[in-house]
Amino acid sequence: MQDQIFIIGHVNPDTDAIASALGYAWLLRERDKAPAVAARAGAINPQTSWVLKRLELEPPILLTDASPRFESIMQRLDTIRPESQLGAAWALASRTGGIAPVVNEDGKPYGLINGLSLFKYFTETLGPRPGDATVREMMSVSCREAADTTVPKYAANAKIRDSLNKILRDEYNDYWVVDESGHYLGIAHQREALSPPRLKIILVDHNEPRQAIAALDEADLLEILDHHRLGNSSTHQPIRFTVDVVGSTSTLVSELTAEAGLSMPPALAGALLAGLLSDTLILTSPTTTMRDKDAAQRLARWAFVGGSPLEGETIESYGKAVLAAGAGLSNRDPKDVVSTDIKSYEAGGFKFAVAQAEVTDLLQLTEHLKPIYSALDSLRDKRGLDFAMLLITDIVGGSSRLLLSGSAPPILDDLPYLPLPDGTRDAPGVVSRKKQLLPVVLGLLER
Repeated sequence: MQDQIFIIGHVNPDTDAIASALGYAWLLRERDKAPAVAARAGAINPQTSWVLKRLELEPPILLTDASPRFESIMQRLDTIRPESQLGAAWALASRTGGIAPVVNEDGKPYGLINGLSLFKYFTETLGPRPGDATVREMMSVSCREAADTTVPKYAANAKIRDSLNKILRDEYNDYWVVDESGHYLGIAHQREALSPPRLKIILVDHNEPRQAIAALDEADLLEILDHHRLGNSSTHQPIRFTVDVVGSTSTLVSELTAEAGLSMPPALAGALLAGLLSDTLILTSPTTTMRDKDAAQRLARWAFVGGSPLEGETIESYGKAVLAAGAGLSNRDPKDVVSTDIKSYEAGGFKFAVAQAEVTDLLQLTEHLKPIYSALDSLRDKRGLDFAMLLITDIVGGSSRLLLSGSAPPILDDLPYLPLPDGTRDAPGVVSRKKQLLPVVLGLLER
């Protein structure tokens, strides 16, 4: 993992975040020969799951935290059994830098033999005056006699930062690294634990720390490729930063691919096209630009070729299928409705989140309204927010209804969306959280 570069979207990833991670990782490998790996910062939503299944693509690896783990600093050194002679441990230590891990037959650590444990053993056994004991006699005893059985053990997937105080407090230079069942995986050294290698990260489809993978400050951020408003944090060194006015990050990836003179494989092109069409509501959203339309034609040319999973599709037919895969409330838990596609913000001293869900008919909202409101309030409390909002968008009619949690500040009463008897607000023509709803909300909170 030390050499890999992880391309990753925001938490609660949508189709554009997943597709742009897959596509940009491919481009970096193909164009730059970089060890790029697509990753995701959360669970895959139903729409993206449908797209990946249709295209026969594996989802990106799950990476929810950039904090270094013990597995990143361990070495799987050769081992020896407790009943082996000390001479064999001496020979092993000569090949491992002075350490002989003693492991039981069941695969669990018994103890470590190193210079300190040997000195302690010889002192306790021979006393201050060695007498007539020979080297041969000393080397013939079993390893269990000289092994230090008090060496700390750390789980491979445990965060190093959580154990730093213990590492500094304990007088050990070497540690066991074990799996969930306590089986031996390797040896870690204190010097690496105090300065572990940092993950290399490239962010796509977002640039705000609140939407990023946890512990991003413990990683090396190399690049950002995005199409949202600025909300980025500081970096330790200059990075490549691209934020452009287009409807999707998939558009940017397709442009970079074309500029490199490359053609995206059909399945990956289909994923990027799904991300583009989802973010722009089949090129009808106000966020859509001419570059998005050109990108859609380019990706369709790559994706709809003979023999591909999308052979015979059109932009319109494929786009409708993608949107339909993520729309509807009937078969979804209200908790998923308010949390699957959600983004957090801070403005005017308020911490809030705006979620969005898609339906094919706003009439279906009526029967689900009460549990959705309850889920919205629960989400607000669970995340420690001042308030939360949910935009229910009719992808067929091109309109939305806005739901606000019970603690919404009075200033939001000035929202230009007509309050309805059921407590929701009518937002005709509003389909974009980013370009239509958020600027209005921020304008009220920050005035």
